[in-house]
Amino acid sequence: MVLWVLWLTYGSFYFCRNNLSVALPGIQEELGYTKSQMGTVLMVLKLAYGAGQFINGQLAEHWQPRKLLALGLLASATLNVVFGWMTALYFLTFVWACNGYVQALGWPPTMRVAANWFPPLQRGRAIGIIGTGYQLCGALTFVVAGWAAERFGWRGALYVPAALVAASAVHMLVFLKERPAAEHALEDMEHAAAMAKRSLRENLMVTLSNPALWLVAVALCLLDACRYGFTDWGVTHLKEVQNASVSSAAFKYAVLPFGGIAGAFLSGWATDRFFKGRRAPVICILLFALGLLALAYDSVIHWGIVPSVAILFCIGFCIFGPQVLLVGTLPVDLARHGTAAAAVGFVNFMGYMGAAAGDKLTGSLAEEHGWPTAVRFWAACAFAGALVIAFLWKATARPHNS
Repeated sequence: MVLWVLWLTYGSFYFCRNNLSVALPGIQEELGYTKSQMGTVLMVLKLAYGAGQFINGQLAEHWQPRKLLALGLLASATLNVVFGWMTALYFLTFVWACNGYVQALGWPPTMRVAANWFPPLQRGRAIGIIGTGYQLCGALTFVVAGWAAERFGWRGALYVPAALVAASAVHMLVFLKERPAAEHALEDMEHAAAMAKRSLRENLMVTLSNPALWLVAVALCLLDACRYGFTDWGVTHLKEVQNASVSSAAFKYAVLPFGGIAGAFLSGWATDRFFKGRRAPVICILLFALGLLALAYDSVIHWGIVPSVAILFCIGFCIFGPQVLLVGTLPVDLARHGTAAAAVGFVNFMGYMGAAAGDKLTGSLAEEHGWPTAVRFWAACAFAGALVIAFLWKATARPHNS
């Protein structure tokens, strides 16, 4: 039961995060802002989200996960409604940055609850299933927001998802239990005592002094630079190199999250089933495969729709398989006692710094040197991530790390 509550709760955050891309054409048409100006609005969410992961990961060790999740969901829904009321660019930028921060109240507490409920040899599969939730909800966001924008205008793409997210907050508060009551009563007391003695600063130092987490963080930083290259720039790339319509390019890219769903579930299952809880081998193999696929991508997309869709499905598999392991399962495994949420927050912070830098570098490389150079940059990030995570090849979960 708790697994599916977490699945829906975290997945629903995406309804108020991915919906702005659907509203952008209407905003530009009505308010007259350029793509560059709206690109800044998109960028500040990543920066604020990354900072929020770092901060909220620490807070999630001291505050109840249910309270943080409810605050994040309800605040994000409210900010989406406020965004629809605004017209000035500076206000839009500020509100969307605030939304990025409260969106970051979702993942660390989700991972703390997952660490409480699932032991290491079940954790890969469990977090993999949670990962399928945000893949599916991210894809559904385009459907729901698109319908709402067509029916109610661009503001509908903000208001309707906000209502769904608010409903998800109520559902979570009713059904989510933070940990098994009887089995872990003693652990609850121990965790509370440890947190009472350990200040935020001390908790931060415990997290940052963990060398294994730095390797995970750097690997995720490199992967996210590649990931957002495909997800943020992929439609533009296909439109320009294939002379395709936006709708045609978007249709092809719609298969990428479905590849991600398969990758998120199967990669976590494989680490539990075949590697006895060791995550690094699967991550390393998939990142290396992602680098090869990225190198082939610029040629394969000229072979027709079936090869294009097939390689995008495989790329989605090889992006989100390791991404779910890096952003959730592996940091929880490697966290020192009582710092699971803090570890997840730190690693995700580094990932989004890579995403923001990768977005900027991709745009610059594509503009100055052409798309082939930009795509090779994505491949290089994947290969570098595989090399970094290989240093953790034999790493297993720490005992009592929830």
